[in-house]
Amino acid sequence: MSNSSVETLSAPSNSPSTINADEAAHFGKMAADWWDPKGSSAMLHKLNPVRLRYIRRQVDRHFACDKCEWTPLQGRSALDVGCGAGLLAEPLARLGAAVTAIDAAPENIAAAKAHAAGAGLDIDYRATPVEALDAGPFDLVTCLEVIEHVDDPARFAAELAGKLAPGGLLILSTPNRTPASKLLLVEGAERLGRIPRGTHDWYKFLTPEECETLLADAGLDVIDREGIAFSPGQGLHLSDDQTLNYILAAVKAG
Repeated sequence: MSNSSVETLSAPSNSPSTINADEAAHFGKMAADWWDPKGSSAMLHKLNPVRLRYIRRQVDRHFACDKCEWTPLQGRSALDVGCGAGLLAEPLARLGAAVTAIDAAPENIAAAKAHAAGAGLDIDYRATPVEALDAGPFDLVTCLEVIEHVDDPARFAAELAGKLAPGGLLILSTPNRTPASKLLLVEGAERLGRIPRGTHDWYKFLTPEECETLLADAGLDVIDREGIAFSPGQGLHLSDDQTLNYILAAVKAG
């Protein structure tokens, strides 16, 4: 795979992009310190191990992998949609996948390429909307904390499904639209500086039922769903409680 210079693509002229330009600009401003665990993406650094634990579990189950295997994705392709500066793409590459990772912000892709080069990882990073990506299909598609930032969630879900190979696995996570998420994620975390102000629009959050309907309409079957909860004793962790955030696995019929 290539680590060529950043290439910004756009959707076909007769098909509006799913990307919200203001959202892309907001996250692009975070590129410089994306890899700083105490920087503007500190919450993602805390969230990432929890999401990876779920992904590994679903990968082992779906692809019948040995739970002790170091590279369960060896020989498989993966697409990370909304990759930021590569916080998830790099672990996917270390798990053995041939990784393509895309983001709406060229600043994030530049930071991702620089970090991957320093780590000796070969990841195909591209600044492009998913609908303009000329690659795939992929065995695994990941889309974590992204769907709540796009302009057309239904079309976006269909585009994710379109990038999956028959029998492929999708992992998606997003905040739930509940009074608790409005209080803690938007009013609390943003006002206290735990998350940059303007990161979330609570009205764009999807309930699990709404999200599953979008995926079903796109031809995917949701096979698992868990909450990502927070407690003082455990911090962020996988849970039956889906009040704040949830992560799910869906498959495309083979």
